Amino acid sequence: MKIKIIIHEAEEGGLWAEVPSIPGCATQGETFEELLMNLYKAIEGCLSAKFDQNAKINDGKIMEIAI
Repeated sequence: MKIKIIIHEAEEGGLWAEVPSIPGCATQGETFEELLMNLYKAIEGCLSAKFDQNAKINDGKIMEIAI
């Protein structure tokens, strides 16, 4: 699976990146290598976030699939 990211230079130094296809998924790093490492962790965390079991689902079914 390939995911597009947007990398920005941080005003205070270093870099930060966002993942447009995963709302709210962003991270930072002092170097590109650190940013890349943090991106893998951030994406994994965003994709494995716990679903609120009390959320109201209209005419739907909650399922889990492997990708």
